[in-house]
Amino acid sequence: MATTAAARAETLVVSWWGYNGEKLNANIIEPFKEKCGCDVIFETGNNSDRLGKLTARGGKGVDVIFLTDSYSQVGIESGIFQKIDRSKLSNIGELYEIAQDPQGGYGPAYTVGRIGIVYDSAKVDQITSWGDLWREDLAGQISLPNITTTAGPMFVVQAGKQAGVDAYEDADATFAKIEEIKPNVVKNYNTGSEMVNLASTGEITVTMTQDFTLRSLKEAIPTMTWAELEDGDIAVLNTLNIPTGAENVELAYQFIDFVLSKEVQQLEAEQGVDAPINTRVELTPEQAANWTYGQEEIDALNTMDYAKMNAAKSDWIDRWNEIFGM
Repeated sequence: MATTAAARAETLVVSWWGYNGEKLNANIIEPFKEKCGCDVIFETGNNSDRLGKLTARGGKGVDVIFLTDSYSQVGIESGIFQKIDRSKLSNIGELYEIAQDPQGGYGPAYTVGRIGIVYDSAKVDQITSWGDLWREDLAGQISLPNITTTAGPMFVVQAGKQAGVDAYEDADATFAKIEEIKPNVVKNYNTGSEMVNLASTGEITVTMTQDFTLRSLKEAIPTMTWAELEDGDIAVLNTLNIPTGAENVELAYQFIDFVLSKEVQQLEAEQGVDAPINTRVELTPEQAANWTYGQEEIDALNTMDYAKMNAAKSDWIDRWNEIFGM
């Protein structure tokens, strides 16, 4: 029994998306395993599925969970995350201020990204605003993020703006506007890899996505272009949290600190995995082109009110499914 308990204590359970898995394994997991002398196992899936499983288990079964900030806010409100002891994170002072304590004492952000529009500039006229997604020439060419993804509710907020209303205050007008875009939408995607596949097979030429997918899109289709939107991209922070039922808390702190280190952040940014949040990372203009990089770019992003969004989400999901189906 003692041997079994020791073996369990040597294993870190990480919940994450699995996207860019080979690079994450090479840049983070294998070096961390060598550093800690431990094993690492995974639970993979999208934000909603993984958070749902963790909540159903009462915060047990996972030591560290990767989530976008909208979903980590749900976890915080559900009481399934521990507050973070920042004295145990030696690298946290090197992060941009936006990442150090983004949600009131809980986990730090390990990357800051932007959600915007990507289009195939060889096939589609230039896109310069969110309203362009409703253009008639884009019929049957768009994939939107599903409502249960990180970016799905953000599209609802943008649709409200296009309808001239606040989506939180006037859902009827907002979803009437979403009904108008339906002829342009081929499919709603649930994961980044699914979206990249839709683009690579030519099923879509336009999508709303987070910047970490841009490199994969360009590898599949070199003419995929990040739209310079006059009404701005949307900020998204990816966070690291320790659930209340974590069995290996000290190992979890070591892992989080490792992910925040300059060395890991540099590799991840250079290889097109995640934008750096560590201020010591230095990128060439070519390397920085795919990312939200530097204080000026971070300050220019639009932010979301996740408390309002989470309160509205249940109704939005029902309305969305009435338009697009399950």
